[in-house]
Amino acid sequence: MSFFPELHKLCPDVKFYGVGGDSLRNHGVELLYHLKDFSSMGFSEVVGKIPFYFKALKKIESEVLSRGTQTAILIDFQDFNMRLAAKLKRHGVKILYYVAPQAWAWKAHRAARLSENVHTLFTILPFEKEWFGSKGVKQIKSIPHPLMITYKNELSLIPEKPFGSWGKELKILLLPGSRNFEVLSLLPEFIKTIHILRKVMDIKVCLVTVSHINTDIYEMYKNDVDVFYSSEDLIKAMKECHFAIAASGTVTLSTGLFELPTVVCYKASLLNEFIFYNLIKYQGPISLTNIIHNQRLFPEFIQGEVNPSLISSVIKTWTTNEKIYNELKAKLKETRKLLSGEAFSVPIYMSQVIHE
Repeated sequence: MSFFPELHKLCPDVKFYGVGGDSLRNHGVELLYHLKDFSSMGFSEVVGKIPFYFKALKKIESEVLSRGTQTAILIDFQDFNMRLAAKLKRHGVKILYYVAPQAWAWKAHRAARLSENVHTLFTILPFEKEWFGSKGVKQIKSIPHPLMITYKNELSLIPEKPFGSWGKELKILLLPGSRNFEVLSLLPEFIKTIHILRKVMDIKVCLVTVSHINTDIYEMYKNDVDVFYSSEDLIKAMKECHFAIAASGTVTLSTGLFELPTVVCYKASLLNEFIFYNLIKYQGPISLTNIIHNQRLFPEFIQGEVNPSLISSVIKTWTTNEKIYNELKAKLKETRKLLSGEAFSVPIYMSQVIHE
C-alpha cells in the first residue's frame, strides 16, 4: 500500500484503523487484525478459516458503526472485501476499492455487486477499466500497477541482452514460488530441467530464496545451484540472468517488466486442480505478463504439463532461434507502457473523497 504514507500526511485529522501489516502499523494505523491472520492458500485452506472470516466481518462492521466511520479503503482479498463492502454500503460508508478483483477471469457477477456498493474502483490492468465500465461500474480509476511503483527507479536501468549475449555461460534464474508446497512440487522439476540443459550447454543456475520457506528444501539442491539470492536481491538476479523458470504468480509480471524471458509453471493440490478445471470458466493465460499482453509470450505449463523435457525445449529454442528470441524481447519492452495507468495521484484523490 505504497500510497498510504502520503495519504496519511494529507489527512492528519483522520484516524486510520483496520487490517494491515507491520508497515501500516508503523505508520500509525490501529490494527484490528494483522494480515498474517488472514493468510490462506487455495480452496482447502480457505474452508478451514471460514469461521474466522465471518467473525472478523462482524467485528469490523461493529467497529465501523461504533466509530462512525464514513470512508473505507478495501484492499485486495476479494471474497472477504466484497462481503464487507456490501455490509458497509448499507451503513452509508463510501467504499474505495483498491484494487479491482479479477472478475473477468471468474465470477463476472461480482462486477454488478461492485457497481452497487463501491464509490470508486481502482484498476491496475490495461483492459479492466473498459471491462468493468461495460458491467455498470461508474467511477473507475486506472492506476499504475503497484510493481511500477516498486520498481520505479530500476526500470530505466534494465541491461540490454541481445541474442547470444550469454556467450559460453547461460544464466538461468529459478523462481520456484513463495509457499512450501510450491517449492516442494516445482523445484525438483526445475532442477531436472537444468540437468537436461547441462548436457548440451554450460549453465549457471541462480535461485531466489524466500525467508519463510523451510531452508532444508533449498539445501537438498545446493549442489545444483551456483548462486543463491535472497528475495531482497530479486531485481539484481533478474538483471543478471538471461532466462527464468518460475512458479505462476506476481513474480512472472516482475520478469516481464524486466524483459526476462520466462517459462511459467503451476501446480496445485488435487482438490484445487478439480476446482480449476471444473468450476472456473476462465480459459485464458494464467501469468500476468501474458494476461496484460493478451497473448502467451511466456510458455505456461500447468499441473501434469510441468515436464522437464517440455521446459528445457523452450529454453533451447530461445537460445538457438534468434528471430523468436528478438520478437519476444521486443514485445516485453511494451510491458511498462501497458501498466502505466492514468496520470493522477491516488492519495490526493482518496483524501478528497475522505473529506467530502
